[in-house]
Amino acid sequence: MGDVANSSIEFHPKPQQQREAPHAGGFGCTLAELRSLMELRGAEALQKVQETYGDVGGLCRRLKTSPTEACGNVSAGAEDEGEAEAGWIEGAAILLSVICVVLVTAFNDWSKEKQFRGLQSRIEQEQKFTVIRNGQLLQVPVAALVVGDIAQVKYGDLLPADGVLIQGNDLKIDESSLTGESDHVRKSADKDPMLLSGTHVMEGSGRMVVTAVGVNSQTGIIFTLLGAGGEEEEKKDKKGKATAPCSKQQDGAMESSQTKAKKQDGAVAMEMQPLKSAEGGEMEEREKKKANVPKKEKSVLQGKLTKLAVQIGKAGLVMSAITVIILVLYFVIEAFVVEGRAWLAECTPVYVQYFVKFFIIGVTVLVVAVPEGLPLAVTISLAYSVKKMMRDNNLVRHLDACETMGNATAICSDKTGTLTTNRMTVVQSYLGDTHYKEVPAPSVLTPKILDLLVHAISINSAYTTKILPPEKEGALPRQVGNKTECALLGFVLDLNRDFQPVREQIPEDKLYKVYTFNSVRKSMSTVIRTPDGGFRLFSKGASEILLKKCTNILNSNGEPRSFRPRDRDDMVKKVIEPMACNGLRTICIAYRDFSAAQEPDWDDENEVVGDLTCIAVVGIEDPVRPEVPEAIRKCQRAGITVRMVTGDNINTARAIAAKCGIIQPGEDFLCLEGKEFNRRIRNEKGEIEQERLDKVWPKLRVLARSSPTDKHTLVKGIIDSNTGEQRQVVAVTGDGTNDGPALKKADVGFAMGIAGTDVAKEASDIILTDDNFTSIVKAVMWGRNVYDSISKFLQFQLTVNVVAVIVAFTGACITQDSPLKAVQMLWVNLIMDTFASLALATEPPTESLLLRKPYGRDKPLISRTMMKNILGHAVYQLTIIFTLLFVGELFFDIDSGRNAPLHSPPSEHYTIIFNTFVMMQLFNEINARKIHGERNVFHGIFGNPIFCTIVLGTFAIQIVIVQFGGKPFSCSPLSTEQWLWCLFVGVGELVWGQVIATIPTSQLKCLKEAGHGPGKDEVTDEELAEGEEEIDHAERELRRGQILWFRGLNRIQTQIRVVKAFRSSLYEGLEKPESKTSIHNFMATPEFLINDYTHNIPLIDDTDVDESEERLRAPPPPSPNQNNNAIDSGVYLTTRGTMPATSSVLSSGPGSPLHSVETSL
Repeated sequence: MGDVANSSIEFHPKPQQQREAPHAGGFGCTLAELRSLMELRGAEALQKVQETYGDVGGLCRRLKTSPTEACGNVSAGAEDEGEAEAGWIEGAAILLSVICVVLVTAFNDWSKEKQFRGLQSRIEQEQKFTVIRNGQLLQVPVAALVVGDIAQVKYGDLLPADGVLIQGNDLKIDESSLTGESDHVRKSADKDPMLLSGTHVMEGSGRMVVTAVGVNSQTGIIFTLLGAGGEEEEKKDKKGKATAPCSKQQDGAMESSQTKAKKQDGAVAMEMQPLKSAEGGEMEEREKKKANVPKKEKSVLQGKLTKLAVQIGKAGLVMSAITVIILVLYFVIEAFVVEGRAWLAECTPVYVQYFVKFFIIGVTVLVVAVPEGLPLAVTISLAYSVKKMMRDNNLVRHLDACETMGNATAICSDKTGTLTTNRMTVVQSYLGDTHYKEVPAPSVLTPKILDLLVHAISINSAYTTKILPPEKEGALPRQVGNKTECALLGFVLDLNRDFQPVREQIPEDKLYKVYTFNSVRKSMSTVIRTPDGGFRLFSKGASEILLKKCTNILNSNGEPRSFRPRDRDDMVKKVIEPMACNGLRTICIAYRDFSAAQEPDWDDENEVVGDLTCIAVVGIEDPVRPEVPEAIRKCQRAGITVRMVTGDNINTARAIAAKCGIIQPGEDFLCLEGKEFNRRIRNEKGEIEQERLDKVWPKLRVLARSSPTDKHTLVKGIIDSNTGEQRQVVAVTGDGTNDGPALKKADVGFAMGIAGTDVAKEASDIILTDDNFTSIVKAVMWGRNVYDSISKFLQFQLTVNVVAVIVAFTGACITQDSPLKAVQMLWVNLIMDTFASLALATEPPTESLLLRKPYGRDKPLISRTMMKNILGHAVYQLTIIFTLLFVGELFFDIDSGRNAPLHSPPSEHYTIIFNTFVMMQLFNEINARKIHGERNVFHGIFGNPIFCTIVLGTFAIQIVIVQFGGKPFSCSPLSTEQWLWCLFVGVGELVWGQVIATIPTSQLKCLKEAGHGPGKDEVTDEELAEGEEEIDHAERELRRGQILWFRGLNRIQTQIRVVKAFRSSLYEGLEKPESKTSIHNFMATPEFLINDYTHNIPLIDDTDVDESEERLRAPPPPSPNQNNNAIDSGVYLTTRGTMPATSSVLSSGPGSPLHSVETSL
């Protein structure tokens, strides 16, 4: 690429022209110059730098920076605003209440959107890079990098900008993202100093001066091209291509767009398998639309609520229609039949007014019957939880994840940083022939050993690795750089010595030679010059490798003694193995001296790093976070299985799992390595079989040495499994780019906020801002709380609905007028819906939520206890209201409000009914705080100030409405005595609540539960009618020809399997277990006549069990040839179902594998 670029660049500019060129912003070089410089590679680039700037130092001076100090500043953004409205009398009051509901909903959506926007920008800002400014090491957001910054680069970094290397140690870069070459490119200041954005540092460390950021960097240029090409491509609708996101016009933001593109590519690789049909283009469009669907399926709660809301809505519609019909018929019959009046033209307006009044009453019934507050309650509850979860270090990206987490039955957690502190610490050491089980006191050690140890650790580690004082009071010191080196530096500090003076005495540029750590040599060595002109080599590395290179070891006096293979074996047995059994990683620290005369060939590393003298062997571990064992105990008590999936070795993983409490002595559990796990779940052909997986995962607690693919396989296997009574809901934690697939597949994906990569965060649902496992437990608590909050609201809401509908209906039928007027109903609706949802949805979670098992997908929203409460309170309220309606005027000695003429003023009688109704709702709201039959409904009420404020506020507004509402609210002011009676009846709700709590729910067998989640395999008609977006019927997409091809193929396969199954039933009896799959795959292929929604449907292809489940969740349609392997996969058929007349009847007992076959042959 460099050669092509060079052809257009003048290679030897004249010095005079160079000086006269216009320099942007007073810098010594222009943007174009820097861009053309960054297009060069290797020797050419070096030549250009030397000719134009003298050296890298000259370039730094032109950019007004220096290799040790630097520059740069950043700016901020903008805000938004809201709105309000007002109105007039009855129509206006109705309008006002509607506006209120709409505004609250809109405001909620707006704040949610704003929150997510903030979250997005936060994620972008969280990506930091180390630069030196004003002589200090700073972590700045990638977007804040400026040209001229001096940036530190180290192993593992993804470079966010282009730059020129100033100083490097054994730096190797993976440039495959730009060049496609997989070989690592060695970079050095004197050979090839060009570092390019988007490339990965694979080895070594160094410093570079930034020369291009954002859209001017190499990756930025590519993205600009992609962004421009993307639109054209969309128009052309090319097959199988995913367009890249447009480049952001913001410095440094290219990195996030780059990771997005990677993620997109990954998604394409993982999910897109376009049908190679003639209509490829159309398929592609649908595929694109489907691929953009963010989540896999409706959340459990949404499914249940949708179903319940539809049922309630239908009931309300029927009730309101009946009300209107009865009122109209009653009026017509009474006026024109019984009284025998004629319809006079001048009376028409009066009659029309009557009909309008009846219609309004009907609408009122409908308005009260339909719980508009339901979506509001869900939104408020989720939004409130999300806000509060932020404080608990859970940054929620998808609202429904919050509620799904409450149903979680399994958590697959990483080890490092999640269960452990991610702060490596030296806990045991072997120094001077003594094995110390904890950090020894400095006085115990010989000064010579101590001095050698401090020098070996301080010098032979990256100088960018250091331990800084804590940011907050009482926090732990900050570890910067490589974790293992930080542990060793921490060991030096624990021995009351300091590494900084040693480093100042021998600065980084005085180091003679550095062999940096890499995964092959598993050690790092540094050579320094000694004052006598000789050399000293310090080496550290994995003990099993380095001890083999040691020929001496320091004794207790600090003198070297010989270290033979026999001694080494002895040491392995007595020191290293016991450390490893405790889950410690052992590191050997050694040194070697060379005299000035015997300088070796420094490139012959094996010769140099040999014949060493061992100073010490230390055991380091990443200690378990102190709060994790308790959190895991809570999870287990709450019915959630915690599994550890780690890349670490099995001994360390087992030791940590035991310390955490994931595995307990005496339990029946499995700890497997990735290899063994794969051996157990794959068949001879190397394909994963769900049945084999189902034998492994229930007992599996630790999966060590696992690859990201293993993690994805495990998660998918658990989710697709049908072994338990209900489907498992799996949460997964991950931090690396390679965890993306598992995070996306899981029901809830947790990404690490500190250690996580952009791709992991992008694929996740919740980001743990402190990388701590206890935050996951808090997420479970909040999730369960959301579910309970919505159940509380439903219990309250439905009581009001039942009462209001029956009162409006009966009142209208008996007295031709609803005792509760339209405006009053709307006010009741407003308190019930908006305020009650606010009050009940903001209940804080308690620890007691973790004492029960997860609800699961099939548990109804309205339990039997709740149904008992709803009907019990409805009976009390209806009794009171009907008593007041028919004999209230006698009791209070007032005029009756029944049968009042059309425009009569508001009556005290009906005002008392309205007031009593509202008082009963207010006190019932307190009852609704408990849904599991608890007696103390006041428990923790003051812990929720919102609830108290709303109850008291509603009461105050009610007083104002009754006393001063007048005609608009159809209210007449009441006396103190009447108010006290209303209050007394309201307080009776609390007493009645205790009476209801006494009745055991188990005795009320007649009560039905409501709001079930959809069953494992059933699909409701409504959901089918809702179209392809809701449930993924991939087969619907297939064209007619493909359907015919499928049909023929399926018939042949089914016939083959019928024969095989028949044979297997003859030979093997009842040994084989049943296989089940979902109904969805067969919905669109008519050869399967599904006469009733049985749960067990004939299976096309056993190897596709997991694929069929996958298709329920993953948008892209399957490739048409996916069933072709079915014929030879030797699958036996196990079906139950109805037997069409055409199918051949194979006699078998009801328990045999072939109970009956459902095929229309």
